[in-house]
Amino acid sequence: MAARSSDSRAVFYEAVQAVLGSWPVLQIAVENGFGGPHVQEKAQWMVGAVQEYFSANSNLEQYEVEDTLQGIMNDEFDTVVEDGSLPMIAQQLCLFYSQCQHGDTSSVKGKIAQLTQKKYNVKANVQEVKAAEDEEESSADENGEAMDCETSASTTSTPTTSTTSASGGHGREPEEGETEDDGWTVVCRKKK
Repeated sequence: MAARSSDSRAVFYEAVQAVLGSWPVLQIAVENGFGGPHVQEKAQWMVGAVQEYFSANSNLEQYEVEDTLQGIMNDEFDTVVEDGSLPMIAQQLCLFYSQCQHGDTSSVKGKIAQLTQKKYNVKANVQEVKAAEDEEESSADENGEAMDCETSASTTSTPTTSTTSASGGHGREPEEGETEDDGWTVVCRKKK
């Protein structure tokens, strides 16, 4: 019985890893560093924390798992989950935990394989789309269609920088690209 318990625990850990690894919200937070400099370690820690949460609390309800996941995402990744995926992730985790507790690890292993494959397919599609966008941007640059913030929209030959003072005698207007005292960069509209 102890061997089955440790096997189901290991399978549930893999299931948590697969579910969280295929969760787009968490992946976006990790890829963009929402959790700070140690975001990868936090994501790995989250897998263990979720597994321990299930092990320490018997008969968890889906809403309890949702609340815990939302708390972790908010506290550790500065992310509020509003895409509606939280109930689905919590439901998957509850289902996998229940199946592992009843010894149905083969079914869970099959679902883990599906989630892992789905994760790799999504990453491949994202990379393909990103590569296509990069190609479009480079061709737009070559064709002169890219937005250029330095030039004016009109075709008249007006100077690109202006050193005129502001009307009303309130001092000089900051020039475009000049950094203010508060660290912000001023972007001014071109005058005609």
